[in-house]
Amino acid sequence: MERFIEKYNNEQFDVVVIGGGITGAAMAYEAATRGLKVALLEKKDFSWATSAATSKMIHGGLRYLVNGEIGLVRESLRERRVLENIAPNFVYPWPMMMTHYKKPLRNNKWVAKIGMLIYDALSYDKNFTWDACKRIPFHKTISSEEVLRQESHVRAEGLTGASIFCDCVSIFPERLTLAFIKSAVAHGAKVSNYSKVKGFILDKGKHITGVKVEDLFSGKTHSVSGDVTINCGGPWADIVLGLAKSNGKGSTTLRRSEGIHIITQKKLLSGNYTVGSMTPEGRHFFLIPWRNHTLIGTTDKPFNGNPDDYRVTKESIIELIADVNSSFGDGKLSYADVKHTYGGLRPLIEKETKETYSSSRKYEIYDNKEEGLDGLITVEGGKYTTSRQLAESCLKIVAGKMGRDLGKSITDKQYLTGCDIKDLETFIHEAKSQADGLSAATLEYLARNYGTECREIVKLAREDKHLSETLNDDGEIMAQVTYAVRDEMARTLPDIVMRRTGIGTLGNPGENVLRKVARAAAKELQWSPERIEKEISGTVKILKIPE
Repeated sequence: MERFIEKYNNEQFDVVVIGGGITGAAMAYEAATRGLKVALLEKKDFSWATSAATSKMIHGGLRYLVNGEIGLVRESLRERRVLENIAPNFVYPWPMMMTHYKKPLRNNKWVAKIGMLIYDALSYDKNFTWDACKRIPFHKTISSEEVLRQESHVRAEGLTGASIFCDCVSIFPERLTLAFIKSAVAHGAKVSNYSKVKGFILDKGKHITGVKVEDLFSGKTHSVSGDVTINCGGPWADIVLGLAKSNGKGSTTLRRSEGIHIITQKKLLSGNYTVGSMTPEGRHFFLIPWRNHTLIGTTDKPFNGNPDDYRVTKESIIELIADVNSSFGDGKLSYADVKHTYGGLRPLIEKETKETYSSSRKYEIYDNKEEGLDGLITVEGGKYTTSRQLAESCLKIVAGKMGRDLGKSITDKQYLTGCDIKDLETFIHEAKSQADGLSAATLEYLARNYGTECREIVKLAREDKHLSETLNDDGEIMAQVTYAVRDEMARTLPDIVMRRTGIGTLGNPGENVLRKVARAAAKELQWSPERIEKEISGTVKILKIPE
């Protein structure tokens, strides 16, 4: 992939997409597959914000049944299956254990039983998958004794049993988003990270005809023209919209909620289940086995202020730890046990609910023509699982605005780039059998996180022995660093260690590893010694746990 902004020559696009998270990535892919000329612009790196701050799950939204959002749950379950199909190495079933207690009432096992039966019914097509190994069984209920036998750290007091069911995990959301972007590029889209939209281009009739973009590396400003501009700014959507208004004010419907996660090496799970629990106040949280660690999240509380200023705070971490200690384990999880933390802001569209936890995760698509801004569409709200469907819905509005028949969507019928894998288990087995000096852990990691592109990483490692050096317990190797820069538009050290690889996503890997990675990147990007030090210090700052 190339940053098209570096060689931009006033090309006219059909669609300009603002935002390189999962929504913008899905939008660019959907538009490109319809034969449209597409440009995608991201002010930082792809999937750096909300799309990176997930619980690593692709789910139907079982708790949305409480709000009566049957349609959203059905859409989510259908799209869960679609993602299993088109991204088989990234999205696959995983067993969940939802524990039940005497209180609160909505966590009662018989109340939950009704919800699980509805959930099973709404996922009637869950086994219509391209790969037979993706089959999902119906739920079952187990006794409190069986819960404690399988997960010994579950709190025994008041426990009445648990529901066992399957949802899906998304093992590397940042790379899944990247797969959508790569797929858009494969269909002709032009994309660029570190390209900040500074304003809109309007004709005399206030019709938006493009955007003004600053290349944050060169400092140059470009006018990128497009017939339709789609604002996929996520938590920044209202701020982006404000750039087009004379008063500078954006949408009044967007709210933001903070969701954080913590990672600990403390042994809290068997590794066989994601365990869901509920606080005495009725808030859900999950403990997720991830890369031989326990990932815990998420919170859900209002955030007021500029999203550019958002940071995970010590206060938020302590609040999450308190929730865990109030209802799980021995109550001794401490701040010192936290190895890494991350967080993000969710864009919400509802104003009526008192708390963000109860707010809907549905999305809205606004034709801003009603506000006197023809040529602009703004997307607000939504969730990871339904992003592809959101894009499909948005293209109906685009077709209407362009007065063109854009045909039907094909994005649910073809693999994402690098994901053309008909049998995941066989693919991983075959990848591991081609050892040739690389460990089984390395080959499995590459197969899962790069799909068919893993062959390019292996080729690099075999051509240059230095690039076969292992960097962590997962088996990640130096060749991934070179590939990230050459083929995946990584331009900073955090891009490499946080979003193209998992080198930094379990916390600071240590100066030795960061320096090796930075030097390899410097060789590709011609960084000066001063730039190397700046990249390392900046990455250490990002990975530092709040004090």
